[in-house]
Amino acid sequence: MPVAPGHTGTLGAVPLYLLLRGHGPGAVAAAAVVVTAVGLWASDRVARRLGGKDPQIVVIDEVAGVLVTWVAAPPTWMGLLVGGLLFRLLDQVKPWPARAAERRLPGGWGIMLDDVFAGGWGAALLLAARALGWL
Repeated sequence: MPVAPGHTGTLGAVPLYLLLRGHGPGAVAAAAVVVTAVGLWASDRVARRLGGKDPQIVVIDEVAGVLVTWVAAPPTWMGLLVGGLLFRLLDQVKPWPARAAERRLPGGWGIMLDDVFAGGWGAALLLAARALGWL
């Protein structure tokens, strides 16, 4: 069974996260900002070239989004797993303002920011879980 494109981006972000997590959440956040900036440029170019709103071959948005979620994850395997699963769920559901960003923003902005916003929701939920002692 082939891996869905979104899953590819999320899984592809794991080695980067593992490399950075020992340096603290600031390093993960910095990587999320850099990946988002590069993704804005790259995804816009791909969308223009292919003529689509959000081409399936673009997965850098998933990398940026899951890194945003993992900023709030405890540096454990459970944090990695729960954060990744939360991000995937939220990327599918697209809570406000993710869906609005996807629909209303042009090119790379819409491609990237819906995932970044979903990642922000994931980070908020991880912080809540940690505050409640669940993680």
